Amino acid sequence: MSISTRRGDEGMTDLMFGRRVPKTHPRMATLGAVDELNAALGVVRAGEVPDELREWVDGVQSRLVGLMGVIATHEEDHGKYQEKGYQGITGEDVSWLDELVQELEQERGNRFRGWSRPGKAGALSGAQLDVARTIGRRAELCSWSVEDEALTVARQFLNRLSDVLWLLAREGEKQG
Repeated sequence: MSISTRRGDEGMTDLMFGRRVPKTHPRMATLGAVDELNAALGVVRAGEVPDELREWVDGVQSRLVGLMGVIATHEEDHGKYQEKGYQGITGEDVSWLDELVQELEQERGNRFRGWSRPGKAGALSGAQLDVARTIGRRAELCSWSVEDEALTVARQFLNRLSDVLWLLAREGEKQG
């Protein structure tokens, strides 16, 4: 199957299970922002970062795949999505982020002491994580434009994620 289907030439695109929506639909804006976030995190992970930071970022990216699947599913098809056993996003994923916040704050000493200027510390990974954080905030904001109760956990995840990315950026600054 080719990646180029030409099905979008008229401004429509496919969701999971064959439903079509306009490319300008808020669901697609949200999906695009999460995709952009995942790509930005890929740049961080591919860079010269300590293994632990790479593992945290990889954990986020893995969960973003499930999040994108939920977003790409029409509200009437979420049951099908679950029945098929596709990776989604759960309260456990939100709890994972909460635990990561605790670790980064309590064990690593990363605390909010005012907003940092991205790049000021001269650490590329910190600056890249700040870029990812801003994309994550946009993704969360976009998600509120989608009328779909099944995105409740996705929104919680995105809300926590921007905080985690801020903390990871501070960690990246410390580690150069």
